[in-house]
Amino acid sequence: MSDPAPSSPQRISDARLRRYGWIALGIAIVLAVWGIVSRVSARNALIRATAVAAGTTVVTVKPAATPESEALVLPGSVQAYYEAPIYARTNGYLRAWHMEIGTPVKKGELLAEIETPEVDQQLGQAQADLATAEANYQLAKSTDARWRALLATESVSKQDADQRAGDAAAKKAAVDSAAANVARLREMESFKRVLAPFDGVLTQRNTDIGALINAGQSPGAPLFRVADTHRLRIYVSVPQAYASGVRLGMSADLIFAEHPGKRYPATVAFTAQALDPASRTLQVELQVENPVHELFPGAYVEVHFDLAAPSPTLRLPANAVMFRSQGLLVAAVGADHRVRLKHIAEGRDFGSSIEVLSGIDAGDDIVINPPDSLTDGALVRVVAPPGGPETERGRP
Repeated sequence: MSDPAPSSPQRISDARLRRYGWIALGIAIVLAVWGIVSRVSARNALIRATAVAAGTTVVTVKPAATPESEALVLPGSVQAYYEAPIYARTNGYLRAWHMEIGTPVKKGELLAEIETPEVDQQLGQAQADLATAEANYQLAKSTDARWRALLATESVSKQDADQRAGDAAAKKAAVDSAAANVARLREMESFKRVLAPFDGVLTQRNTDIGALINAGQSPGAPLFRVADTHRLRIYVSVPQAYASGVRLGMSADLIFAEHPGKRYPATVAFTAQALDPASRTLQVELQVENPVHELFPGAYVEVHFDLAAPSPTLRLPANAVMFRSQGLLVAAVGADHRVRLKHIAEGRDFGSSIEVLSGIDAGDDIVINPPDSLTDGALVRVVAPPGGPETERGRP
């Protein structure tokens, strides 16, 4: 006798159990896969973090754009528009001086007088020698005239007549020589009066009454110094990196420590048009008006230039450049924390920074103070510079 067929409710229960079993199996598989994947991911992340942490620690900086104009401040030296030391041109003793330092003087104004007894005696002797030479010449001249008349009647020989003519010419040359000597000594006499060479101010007096004046020795200290200060010259040495930006006629501001808060406009009058090979600088002369004489020659001044940038470029700190056999390189760090060595073309050198003409982009992260062992493709850890945000771009 056969078993009876299962009932309908029992079949439904078995199908439900099988479905729940498959669901449980799927969930178990999903959980197993998720666990494996998460472990593998965590392990890879740990490997990456370990590799980054084990890599070289570097600090990066982004290239800075060249400003449209650059402020350049340089030390300058102030000089008078005209300035001359006044030396003696004759020997003697200072009889008197008529101007004290700081006194305005006019061209040709008497500054001092020198007693010249020796020159006075020499002039007297020279005048006597001139009178003697003139008397001898007059006698030789009249003798020559008589002998020429005698030669016309053949009373004397031509040789004797020529001799008298030559003697007269020699006496005439002696007169000219004596006259020149008298003129020289008169000029020396005129140097007894020391005169101002131009309008200005007496800035030095280095002599006094009774002082020995000896023009035949080395010049030594001048008697006086006269300066024309209605306009001043300012000399400044512009470094080679900025020399091309200085043009004739451009303006600059002068700042003097003794005049706080005031700026004096000056104009570039001349440039040397050549660099000093010793200092690699360009000498520039500026001029400034000084109508009330409030600025003094010999002062120290700060010269403020406003130079236009020649072209848009990028700048990097000088310590970001690596000098390798391949040329100038910089180390750029990518998003994967790996180093890419880039060749650059250097422009102007500003000392603490350099101008980069090509080879990098404005968004590059450039390593500063890169170690010599840094190679292309090396994995690095980027940290904030000292005093910067306390974050590490190298952390995953």
